[in-house]
Amino acid sequence: MDRISNLDRAIRQTTARIQFNINWYVQYTNSMTRNFDILIIGGGILGTSISYFLSHLNKSRSIGVVEQSEGVAFHTSGRNTGKVHAPYLYNPEKKKLFANAAFHGYEMWEEYARLKKLPFKKDGVIEVALDCKGIRVLEKYLKWARQNGLEDSDIELMDRNEIKRVEPEIQCESALYIHRDSSVDYSKFTESLMSDSKNNGTQTLMKSRVTEIKKEGTAWKIVLNHEKEVLTKFLINAAGGESIDIAHDVGLGKGLTDVHFRGEYWKAPKEYNSLTKTSIYSVPEFPDYPFLDPHWIIRVDGSCEIGPNAVPVFSPYGYNRTENLKEFLPKMLEMLGSGARKAVFDKQFQQLAINEIQSSMSKSAMVKRVRRFLPKIDPEKFLEKGAAGIRSSVINEDGKFLPDVILLNNESSFHILNYNSPGATGALAFSAHIVNKINDSGLLKSEDLNAECGPWKFSDIIEKLKE
Repeated sequence: MDRISNLDRAIRQTTARIQFNINWYVQYTNSMTRNFDILIIGGGILGTSISYFLSHLNKSRSIGVVEQSEGVAFHTSGRNTGKVHAPYLYNPEKKKLFANAAFHGYEMWEEYARLKKLPFKKDGVIEVALDCKGIRVLEKYLKWARQNGLEDSDIELMDRNEIKRVEPEIQCESALYIHRDSSVDYSKFTESLMSDSKNNGTQTLMKSRVTEIKKEGTAWKIVLNHEKEVLTKFLINAAGGESIDIAHDVGLGKGLTDVHFRGEYWKAPKEYNSLTKTSIYSVPEFPDYPFLDPHWIIRVDGSCEIGPNAVPVFSPYGYNRTENLKEFLPKMLEMLGSGARKAVFDKQFQQLAINEIQSSMSKSAMVKRVRRFLPKIDPEKFLEKGAAGIRSSVINEDGKFLPDVILLNNESSFHILNYNSPGATGALAFSAHIVNKINDSGLLKSEDLNAECGPWKFSDIIEKLKE
């Protein structure tokens, strides 16, 4: 028995020493400054797609992705309508690049879904007009769609009687039926892209919020969670709701500020799952503002929701009252000291904001907006909220909302600001464009622009975007 007791004691002591050494090693490695050649801030669909291409083009470089949440696509990238949109909303002269990215992005997502066996449901979208003004907008959209590469089989304009034969429950004056529109789960797409990127050597730093950025010699020193430090030769800012703040930290975009909007959804009861075959959007009444009329959404799994609205909040993570109260004062001071004050005191903006707040407080108010084109739905049957997502819009010094993506850089950093909905559709193609733009500018020369990136050759993607 004594021998057994001594052996047991020795095993316990050895185990304790091993555990102590493991704990010490973890603490030691966590305290070490990690060095990267390229560091991407933001693990959303854009940052992850950029890491995907960079990891294929730069096999010998160390690449890292910093994300403050526990996983990729945790915020806006995974909290949207899940649509892969045809480019009918983009002016082909003013937004040619974005239209091309959406057009080819659709094909790329379809091909990637096939390769990875991810759901890609070709279910279409119908955009409805409720008055003569809306009909004129649809006619403009149809013209743009054709200029952006869509064919007659991809999109068609229907009058009220034609759309009734296709979708009997819809009430409208006219509608665009966009056949080239699909439903996916962007969270799963982003997770798969990150898995591919990690297989190529990309390192991920999750649960790591950037709390300080400063130049140290020729490198950027990034402080994470107020304690851990990483160094990088080149910095890419794809941080979504925090991208403006990060740009400000490195001295760029000082004349810009952002305003955050929480988009909320209500889940429809199962009895409505067969109410329509397609998702339904309506022509936006105020296109110069980031306020959306709620849509009727059919998810990739067949469930239905209404949303999103666009409720002004005070944080890119303002999902709840506690976070918004905490950020209320600093955000208001920031807005009042910038061009955003002009938007805040604009009477039309104030009225639209009040309407969105009312739709947030009242389920019936939101459902009522959808009943204008889908009168059969009953507000009393909507009992469960869907996931809310937050979108950040950029305002310039004149108090105007900027509709386009903003790209800024200095000698060792590149910043993507205002990359908004429906940016997920074009994320793959647009990310390839960003990587190529950084390469062409001489900021960061990739090793092999002819590399195979999964199912695509990188140089082929770039050639298509130039068409």
